[in-house]
Amino acid sequence: MRETDFDIVVIGGGHAGVEAVLAAARMGKKAALITMETSKLALMSCNPAVGGIGKSQLVKEVDALGGMMALAIDATGIQFRRLNLSRGPAVWSTRAQADRRAYSQFVVDYVVSSRNVEVIEGLVADIQQAGGNVTGVTTEDGRRFYAKAVIITTGTFLGGLIHIGEQKIEAGRLGEPAANSLSKSLAQLGLEIGRLKTGTPPRLNGDTIDWSKCQIQCGEEPMPFFSPNSPLRTFHQIPCHLTNTTERTKEIVSANFGKSPIFSGGIKSTGPRYCPSIEAKFHRFSDKPSHQIFLEPEGNGTNEIYPNGFSTALPEEIQGDAIRTVTGLEEVEITQPGYAIEYDYCPAHQVDRSLECRQLAGLFLAGQINGTSGYEEAAAQGLMAGVNASLYIDDEPPFILDRSEAYIGVMIDDLTTRSTTEPYRMFTSRAEYRLALREDNSRDRLMDHAMRLGLVERTEYEQFRSLQVATESAIMHFRKTRIPVDDLGELGKRFKKQSRVSLARLLKQPGFNLPDLLPLLSELGDQFTEDREALERAAITIRYEGYIDKQQREIDRFKKLETETIPDDFTYERVPGLKTEAREKFVRFRPDSLGQAGRMEGVTPGDIAVLAVYLKRHKSGRGQQA
Repeated sequence: MRETDFDIVVIGGGHAGVEAVLAAARMGKKAALITMETSKLALMSCNPAVGGIGKSQLVKEVDALGGMMALAIDATGIQFRRLNLSRGPAVWSTRAQADRRAYSQFVVDYVVSSRNVEVIEGLVADIQQAGGNVTGVTTEDGRRFYAKAVIITTGTFLGGLIHIGEQKIEAGRLGEPAANSLSKSLAQLGLEIGRLKTGTPPRLNGDTIDWSKCQIQCGEEPMPFFSPNSPLRTFHQIPCHLTNTTERTKEIVSANFGKSPIFSGGIKSTGPRYCPSIEAKFHRFSDKPSHQIFLEPEGNGTNEIYPNGFSTALPEEIQGDAIRTVTGLEEVEITQPGYAIEYDYCPAHQVDRSLECRQLAGLFLAGQINGTSGYEEAAAQGLMAGVNASLYIDDEPPFILDRSEAYIGVMIDDLTTRSTTEPYRMFTSRAEYRLALREDNSRDRLMDHAMRLGLVERTEYEQFRSLQVATESAIMHFRKTRIPVDDLGELGKRFKKQSRVSLARLLKQPGFNLPDLLPLLSELGDQFTEDREALERAAITIRYEGYIDKQQREIDRFKKLETETIPDDFTYERVPGLKTEAREKFVRFRPDSLGQAGRMEGVTPGDIAVLAVYLKRHKSGRGQQA
């Protein structure tokens, strides 16, 4: 082997890149991570937080598949909270504020100490290929690295252009150069290149904020960590604060719409609908007098504050005038201006569900290059790309998660079946089987896969199997154990015609939860496990079993359509009766199954019926030829 030979080369050291290289290394591949600065691996360019609604589910799935993100945030988080607890477990979500610098340093230490991983500093300029297969990469300084597979995870650095008012700066992040040559290389390979936009707010000096005018938001105790493998730690959680813009803020921002490149025409690409700039908020919701701003600390040992909700591309002077009209920020100092950034991406119809590029075998794309937004979405794609690049090298079938198995499956299916014209963000509402895709059962759904692929250690897997046994035991005892109704006080009035009631029946009562049951369990002896996690998992299963059973029947129907696969060589142009829009979508996205075809925008049940008939003829014709 030549000194510069690797099994896999990963381009970009963000959240997607580090998960990709680590997954490949865990599967025994010699992997290189090429990044501009080793000290900035997984550096948070935007808000210093991990998780949230829909996103924490991704983090826990990455953790179940042996990924690192949950471990990193558990080790460096400064505040932990759970969201949506007043609603059902399908939407319970965990969110943590991160110490931004400590998080990056944890990742650096983790990656550089990992077996099979080599971190190389450089800027990739060109993808090398021969005979329709990727062969490696070349850096801008002329170094060449050979590889059997390449994963691109460039984030906002691919053709990055920062906007602050009329000022334009070629950069992937403020103060760091963009990767312009690589975009040209991808275009030469025949990939379609598009442009998207995102933004970030100004950073503030926390010592100049009047905290007494803001509403405090404290962390939760006990702290809800993301990974069961994280060591427990105790510390004083740093609070966040909530404040609001004012009528004066609206006046200043609205009067300067024309100076923002978002409205002046300086920016022509599309930004994230669910995370708009402050200019877009006041323009889109002109009848709303104010908007909430969350003041998030950037970590321990720093006074820098991230004003979540105040992303802007206005000139720096106007940013200062506007933000000083926000309640509590009247005297605030800006330490770094906010900005918008445009960057190149490759519309995701060009990758299949393994994230391998259709145009070039062995080339995989993950993260913002596929049109997504967010650290968690990037990490999940990075892990899947690392796994599938490894399987590609071994000539093994790709690892595909469908919509009923994981939020990861929902995201990748959405990307590969829909036209991404704006940055994609994960929400629980995107998952039609979300009751089956809860935070608490991510390991149940995915750890068998992780063990089979070599992504987790046997000891970790056996520990989880023990938890499953404890959960099943708790479910059995909840069903079998019956207590006198007279011992239940007011609650007993709901069971007037019964003398005894099962604990499972109690758990199904509105307003009665596991904490209410724990005193009763302590009186029943040692038949119940003391493992709180096993008890909580059992309680959720019992309380929502009717809904879960109903959703399982829906999943079974979904699986049936997914098994109706479409051959790669199927010719849609020869199918009469298809609407033009449906035919164009099928040719563009190349669905893997009837189920996936039916989820495409603009495709009707009639189109699927026609496709099913001709698909059956195609398969029967193949059988006769055989």
